[in-house]
Amino acid sequence: MSNIRLKALEIALTRRKKEVLSPNGKISDYFGSQTFNHYVMQQFLPQEVYRKVLNSIETGIKIDRYVADQVAASLKAWAMSKGATHFTHWFHPLTGSTAEKHDTFTDPVEGGLALETFKGSDLVQQEPDASSFPSGGIRNTFEARGYTAWDPTSAVFILDNTLCIPTVFVSYTGEALDYKTPLIRTMHALDRAATEVCRYFDKNTKKVIVTLGWEQEYFLVDSALFRARPDLALTGRTLFGHSSAKDQQLSDHYFGTIPERVLDFMRNFEQEAYKLGIPVKTRHNEVAPGQFECAPVYEEVNQAVDHNQLLMHLMERVARWHDFNVLFHEKPYAGINGSGKHNNWSLMTDKGENLLSPGKTAKSNFRFIVFLVNVIKAVDNHPELLNAYIASAGNDLRLGGHEAPPAIISVFIGSQLTQMLDDIENLKKNGKINNGKEFNINLNLPKIPEILLDNTDRNRTSPFAFTGNKFEFRAVGASSNCARAMIPLNLLVTDQLCQFKKDVDILTTNGLSKDNALMSVIKQYIAESKRIRFEGNNYSDEWKQEAVKRGLKNMQNTPAALEAFIKPDIIELYARNKILSERELIARYEIKLEHYTKKVQIESRVLGDLASNHIIPTAIRYQNTLIENVKGLKEVLDSENFGKLSHIQIQTIIEISSHINGIKTNVALMLEERKKANRINNSQEKATTYAQNVLPFFGIIRQHVDKLELLVDDELWPLPKYRELLFIR
Repeated sequence: MSNIRLKALEIALTRRKKEVLSPNGKISDYFGSQTFNHYVMQQFLPQEVYRKVLNSIETGIKIDRYVADQVAASLKAWAMSKGATHFTHWFHPLTGSTAEKHDTFTDPVEGGLALETFKGSDLVQQEPDASSFPSGGIRNTFEARGYTAWDPTSAVFILDNTLCIPTVFVSYTGEALDYKTPLIRTMHALDRAATEVCRYFDKNTKKVIVTLGWEQEYFLVDSALFRARPDLALTGRTLFGHSSAKDQQLSDHYFGTIPERVLDFMRNFEQEAYKLGIPVKTRHNEVAPGQFECAPVYEEVNQAVDHNQLLMHLMERVARWHDFNVLFHEKPYAGINGSGKHNNWSLMTDKGENLLSPGKTAKSNFRFIVFLVNVIKAVDNHPELLNAYIASAGNDLRLGGHEAPPAIISVFIGSQLTQMLDDIENLKKNGKINNGKEFNINLNLPKIPEILLDNTDRNRTSPFAFTGNKFEFRAVGASSNCARAMIPLNLLVTDQLCQFKKDVDILTTNGLSKDNALMSVIKQYIAESKRIRFEGNNYSDEWKQEAVKRGLKNMQNTPAALEAFIKPDIIELYARNKILSERELIARYEIKLEHYTKKVQIESRVLGDLASNHIIPTAIRYQNTLIENVKGLKEVLDSENFGKLSHIQIQTIIEISSHINGIKTNVALMLEERKKANRINNSQEKATTYAQNVLPFFGIIRQHVDKLELLVDDELWPLPKYRELLFIR
C-alpha cells in the first residue's frame, strides 16, 4: 500500500471520539440566542423604532436614516454584549457561496485611544470591492465599486464574534450581482399577484408569503482519506475509483442506525444551527453509504435561503472538529446515489392559510384548485427556464441517473388530483357555478372537502411533484444556492397569476359571474397544460419518447440548458415583471457558462495529472514486478511448465500495458481538445466544446484506470479506494 494511502487509513482507523463542548439544557433555552430576532429587538429597540422596522419587514417600506441610526446603536450594544468585535455585510454573490468583509467596531480617537462605533450608514450600506466577483461583463476588472445594502427581512446574526448583516449586492451602476436581489424582487411580485387572486375568495387578504422547506443531502468522508485524494480535494468528486463490492445494494444504510461518530457531528452542527435560529428538524442516513440528510421546518423563502447557505458553512466548519469533510457535490462517487437539495415550495396568506392545502369547504377548495392549476400552467409555460437554473456540471452527472429526476421538467400531482382536473376539464360548457353548493354538485366531486395532505403517493422520479400541501422541486443540486431554483419558480407563478387575473376580469367585464369566469379560465388552463403532467416512471425510456412528442426537452448538459436565459420571450418575461433587466440576465448567462467551463477545465487538469503522475507510474512499477517474476520462472522451470504456469502473469502484463496505453493516448487527446477549446472566445461555443469534446474523455480514461485498480497490487495503489472512502469508521 502506498505510504500516503497507508498513513491516511491508519489515521482513519484510529480516530477517537472527541469531546466537543455543547450547550447544556433544552434546545429552546438557546434557540436563536445569536440572532437579533423579534424578541431581542423588543428588548433593545425603542418601541417606535421597533414598529417601524417591523413595518419595513412586512411592507417593504424603506427605513429612514434616523431609524437606521437607532437600530445600529442597538445592534452594537447587543453584539458587544455577546462578545462581538467586528461586523460584516454578509451576501450571496454569483459564485454560489457567501461572501463577507469584516470591519472592527473600533475607531481611533484623539489622544491615542479608541472607541467602539457603529453608525446607521455602516448598517445600511457598505462598498466592498466588486472587481473580482463574477459580473458577466457588467463590470470591467478595473471598475471595482459595488454596494451591499441591508436586507431587514432576514435576521442579523453573530458568528465567530462577528455581527453578520444579511445584504443584497449590486454594482455601481445598479445591476444585481447576487442571488438575494432578484429573489426579493420575485417575492414582492408574487405577493402582489397572488394577493389579487386571493381577493376573489377573501377580500380581506392583505399579503401572500412564499415559503420554502429545503432538504439537504450530503456525504461525509474522513479528513485523512479526503486529503489523500487530490481529486476530492480539488474538484469535490472522485474522478477515478472502482465500485466497492458492497455499497448501497442491500439498502441497509437508508434510515439505518446513525454511526456514533456521525451522530456526534450531527448534534454539534445542529446545536450551532439552533443558536442561529435555523429550525433544523430532521436527520437521517440516506441511501448511499456515507450519505446523510438534514431538513428544517419551512420558513419564509428569503430567510430559508439564508439559513441553508449558513448551515452549509456550519456543517463544513463543524465537520473539521470531528475530522470529517462534508461533500456537497452532486455526484462525489460514481455508481451510487448522488445528492440533491429538495425545495419544498408553497404559498401562505397573512392569515396563516396555505394556498396549496385543500380546505374543509367548497370555497377554500375552489381557491386551492385555482392556485394548483396556475402553478402547473406556470411550469408548463417555460419548463426550460427551470432547467436552466438547476443545470450545473455537478448536476449533469446526477440528473436522470435512476437516483434523481431526469432533466425533463414535468409535474406530478397524483391519481386523485389528476382525476379531479380531468373532471373539471370535462364539465359541460353550460354548467353553473354560482355558489359553493352548486360548485360541488356540478363538478360531481362530493369528496373535495375530504382531500387530505396525503392524497397523493410520492413519485421519487418526478422533478416537480405535488406532495399534499406544497410542490417539491426535487431536481435541485445539493451544492446549489436555493435561490437559484426559487427565482424562476416565483417568477413563472407571478407571471401566470397576473395573466389569470386578466383572463378572469375580461370574462367578468363581459357579464359572466365571478365563479363561472374563474372556472372557465381554469378549464382552459387544465387543457393547455396537460402535456406537463406525468404520473408514471420518469426514468423509463417510454417517457423520454413521450416527452419528445409532447414538446418537452431533455437537456443533456448545462450549456444546452443555459440557452433559455437568452431566449427573447424569457428576457421579456423578466423585464415585464421587473425582476432582471436584459443586461442582468445576459450577465448571468455568461457567468454560468464561464463557471461550467472552468469546472470541467479544472477536472480535466486534475484527471490528467493523476492519471499521468500517479496511476501510470504505479501500474508500471507493478508491471515490472510481474516481468521480474516471469523471468524468474523461466530460470527455474523447463519450457513446458513455464509455458503452462507463466500464462496468467504474461496475460496480466499485456492487460496492464493495454490500459497504460489507453490512458496515455486518451489523456493526450483530451489535452489537445482542451487546448482547442481554450482558444475559443465565444463563451457558449467554448462551454459546448468542453461538454462535447473534452468531457467524454473522462469516462474513457476512468475506465482504464478503474480496470488497473483491480489488476495492480493493493499495496501499491496510490489512492484510497471506494471501500475505504464510503464506510465511516
